[in-house]
Amino acid sequence: MSGGRQRTLGGGGQHLLDHLKRMNAENPAFFYAIQGDNDHTGGNIFWADATSRMNYSYFGDAVIFDTTYKMNGYRVPFSSFTGYNHHGQPVLFGCALILDESESSYIWLFQTWLHAMSGRCPVSITSDPNPLLQVAVTQVLPETRHRLCLSAMFRETREKLAHLYQSHPTFETEFKKCITETETIDEFDSCWQSLLERYYIMDSEWLQSMYNARQQWLPVCMRDTFFGEISRGDGSEPINLFFDGYVNVSTTIQMLMKQYEKAIASWHDMELKADYETTNTSPILKTPSPMEKQAANLYTRRIFMKFQEELVETLANPATKIDESGTVATYRVAKFGEDHKAHAVTFNSFEMKANCSCQTFEYSGIICRHILAVFRAKNVLTLPSQYILKRWTRNAKSGAVSDEHASELPNSSQESLTVRYNNLRLDAIKYVEEGAKSIHIYNVALDALKEAAKKVAAVKNQGPTPTQVGTLVNGVGHELQANQGSQMATHQSADEKEKKVRELTADLENINRRCEVYRANLLAVLRDMEEQKLKLSVKVQNARLSLKE
Repeated sequence: MSGGRQRTLGGGGQHLLDHLKRMNAENPAFFYAIQGDNDHTGGNIFWADATSRMNYSYFGDAVIFDTTYKMNGYRVPFSSFTGYNHHGQPVLFGCALILDESESSYIWLFQTWLHAMSGRCPVSITSDPNPLLQVAVTQVLPETRHRLCLSAMFRETREKLAHLYQSHPTFETEFKKCITETETIDEFDSCWQSLLERYYIMDSEWLQSMYNARQQWLPVCMRDTFFGEISRGDGSEPINLFFDGYVNVSTTIQMLMKQYEKAIASWHDMELKADYETTNTSPILKTPSPMEKQAANLYTRRIFMKFQEELVETLANPATKIDESGTVATYRVAKFGEDHKAHAVTFNSFEMKANCSCQTFEYSGIICRHILAVFRAKNVLTLPSQYILKRWTRNAKSGAVSDEHASELPNSSQESLTVRYNNLRLDAIKYVEEGAKSIHIYNVALDALKEAAKKVAAVKNQGPTPTQVGTLVNGVGHELQANQGSQMATHQSADEKEKKVRELTADLENINRRCEVYRANLLAVLRDMEEQKLKLSVKVQNARLSLKE
């Protein structure tokens, strides 16, 4: 068993624990767990709110485990599980404080996180290079593809070869180009060997160890697995995005939860803005293709822009048939003037299925220009359904999670409560967005919400299904079964009724406040538009006067 540094939270530990308890009391779908320390100042802690758990059900195919704050000497050993939502924005799946850096701690953390996420393993996970982490991922997530963060690999290389970076300023650029721009393993091997010989570093132990582990970090080796990235696609970006600007070297334990909530609120607002733009504005189409119009109606705005970029590029990437056998044909696709960078696309006309050597679709879930060029040549006018990933569409969050992942959820009333809570919350948010579109709709929506509140209050004495309440404390599961005997069930049913009424009342108040915010924002936008209109009118008038003079 590997060991590591042991930290303590000091006086901030109890402050954090009290906060987590309050969050759980306010919403039973808030999950937290503590490992290994009786006074909670030296034990590892994990937590995930209801929204994080629900977001994982939609976007948990690609996960990033970020330990940047723990590794870089920050005051709190903070780590987070994140991913990307349907707008390509960072989304949170849970947080942790790792005070005991050991193999057993990381195994406990991944097991606890997986339990909170209903046991559903991701397709891929990205982390900083850490042998203890690699052991935990291998043991807890054996079927998940584990990628080492490329930006961390570059950072370590800069530290290990500091003398080379200083004496040869061009090395870093060439080194990164060799890794991120080579498109085949053979091309990388050739480039790597040439680089080692040119800079006389064939005997570097660090570079040899990097090369031996290339299957875990080299972009060209990762193209066959989904990582949910749509920007650069080489994994070289820093991974600490969600809490960037909110957690820094001066953040204390007492400040952490406040900064955590600020980050969540900020990203939630950004998602709402992206939702609003996708729903209420139309992108400019650049081609007469029915496929482009189809994509504009299906994808969120940012994903559509990425698709549109690929579609437009087909004009400069003609497809040439080089082989055919029955219903399967092979095409060579290359950009004009760049024949040395050609890609091979196989297309099965019977199944309407294509595969490209660039593997962009497998990696990002967005179809590449090479396959689109073949579709263009074969007069495929609309996107086949297998090339539309729901997680990138504007309807990514549609449908009840209880139906979509019913077989994956533990058979417990607590999980049912989580699903009910989040389904109600998501429906409420959609209702708010619709209600904010005009003053008239706002008033109608507000009246409907008040009527709903009355109906909830009228049925509060009927009693909900008993639930199971509990958390993992000191690494051991302690759960209170709400169905142990009719007396206990009746008592807990009454408690649950009151709690549910309080939750719905709080949600109603929050929705009312958000409606007021949206209304104020819309009025502000209208005022700005009127001001701009007035300014433009004055400019036009002045221009006319100038012409007359």
